[in-house]
Order: sequence, then structure tokens, then C-alpha cells
Amino acid sequence: MALTNSQYDQLMRIYEQRQIDDEHRLRDHYQKAYSMIPALKELDQSISSLSVEKARRLLDGDSTALSSLKEDLHQLIQRKKSLLKDHGLSEDYLELSYTCPDCKDTGYIGTEKCHCFKKAITDLLYLQSNLQEILDKENFSTFSLDYYSSNHIDPVTGRSALEAVQTALKACQDFTAHFSEDFQNILLYGDTGVGKTFLSHCIAKEVMDAGFSVIYFTAAGLFDIFAKCVFGRHSDEEDETMDHIYGCDLLIIDDLGTEFSNSFTTSQLFICLNERILRQKPTIISTNLALEDIKSIYSERTFSRISSNYTLLRLTGDDIRIQKKLLNLGGTKDAATQ
Repeated sequence: MALTNSQYDQLMRIYEQRQIDDEHRLRDHYQKAYSMIPALKELDQSISSLSVEKARRLLDGDSTALSSLKEDLHQLIQRKKSLLKDHGLSEDYLELSYTCPDCKDTGYIGTEKCHCFKKAITDLLYLQSNLQEILDKENFSTFSLDYYSSNHIDPVTGRSALEAVQTALKACQDFTAHFSEDFQNILLYGDTGVGKTFLSHCIAKEVMDAGFSVIYFTAAGLFDIFAKCVFGRHSDEEDETMDHIYGCDLLIIDDLGTEFSNSFTTSQLFICLNERILRQKPTIISTNLALEDIKSIYSERTFSRISSNYTLLRLTGDDIRIQKKLLNLGGTKDAATQ
């Protein structure tokens, strides 16, 4: 589970607050129970006194009286449970209750992360990825080949749209299957509206479900962050933001080429991609630009980094969004004629 220090601290604060809430809830229960059952407080005092007596005799080595003390203590505890039950309260009403009984709201079982902590990590990574809602709809299980024609031939590669997407889909699935083992990067490029962003979302879901950190940005959004960090007032928070972009397990840059391109964006893209390659941190880029356009807009050295370190996957075909609209219109007309 790859978390930054600030992410880990954020999660641990949640668990610390849970423990505080558990204690507050127990105190509230005691106040309510003592108000409803005046004899309960006296009974608790007897249990406390007997427990102290038991501990004292143990320290004195008096094992002969231990069995009788244990029996007396058991009877008092049973009387306490009966009083609670008689007044409509559960037998464990005056015991600590936890959001997660397995780890008792510590996040750990021994030295191992509890299942609830692992889920909290995944939830946090989803939240910080900017993809929280869309991945429920766009993932490998919902990806369809129906929109790709075997008759649509790409003039650049000579392959059909269906062949190209089948190759890309397998490459993306292999990327996620071996994510923890191999350092890989992917460039998804080609026609508009043929599923490049969808495939990047599929990868993001699989990677985050495995507990790795993913950050998603449109190219315009990413360069806006870079501009604020570079030209804004310098702070530790900005350093952390940049390090998170450079160091997250997977960075997704969507729609490269839709931003306002200038020397700043060109240099920042090179720095970002180069830094992540040096750190062996995978990156996914999607773009409508042709390879020659990437080279001319972002410089020869940036293109060299991409061509030598990325799997290049070209997608072609008819715009899926337009296909869906036409299908919906057709369905509406069919319904109207019935």
C-alpha cells in the first residue's frame, strides 16, 4: 500500500477520532444507565472493589482465596447484565463498542493492517484520484467491443478499428495484471471519441482496487497545478503536491494537447515524465494528437522519452459518443412508432 506520510497521517487521525468517539459513547452510556438504574452505580463500585481485592491477593500470593473471589466477581457481573437487560438495555451496553471489532478501531491486528484499514486506504485513493464516481461506470467489465468495426481500416497502420482496440485492451489488462512487478507506461493516441479515456479509467480502477495510489488530471488541469506551484508563493504544501504528482504509483494525463501550449507546458511535461521515469513510476497518457504532432509541439527530447519508454497504442474508428446518440435516437423513434 503506497501512501505518502500525509495520507497515512490523515488515515490515522480518522482512527484516533474513532477511539475518542468510542470513549465518549461509553461515557454517555454510563450516564444514561446510572440515571435509569441507581443500583447500577453501587454494583459497579462493588465490582471495582472486588477486582482490586483480587489483584492484591494475587500479588500477596494468596491463591486459596482466588477461586472464591472469582466466583463472587462472576455473580456481580451477571447481576449487572441482568439489571441492564431488565431495563431494556443490552448486556454489553457498558462495554466499549467499535466501528471495527476486529482491530478495535486501531487499524491494525498485531502488526498487520486490518481489513478496514485496507478499505480506508482504497477509499482515500479513490477520493484523491479525481475519479471517485466515474469508475463505477467505466471499467473493464463495462468496456464493449461492439462500437469497433472490422470494416473501418486505419490508413496509417492498415489495421481495422476492432483489431486495434483488441490489441490495446489486452495491453491495458496486462499492464494492470503486472503493475506491481513491471515498470510500464502507455500512450493511448488516435481518433477522437474511440475509448482512450475509457481505457485509462479501466486501468485506474484495477490499480486502485489493488491498493495503489492513482492521480488523474486532464492536461489542462495538470499544467494549471504546475503553474501554481512554480509561480505561486513557495510553500511546503506545494512541494508535497509536486512530489505526490511525481511519486504517486500511477499518474494519468488525459487529453494531452487540449491545453494552451507554450514553452512552460513543454518544459513541465518533460520534467514530469522524465522524473517519473527516473523514479520508475508508471504513467498513462491519452491524446488525440498524432505522433508527429507530439514531437513538434512538445520537443524532440520529450518525444524521445515517450517513444523509448512507453507502449504506443493507436485507436481508430467512429466517435463512440456519436454512435451512442444515434442509437438512442433510433430507439426513441422505434418507441414512437409502436
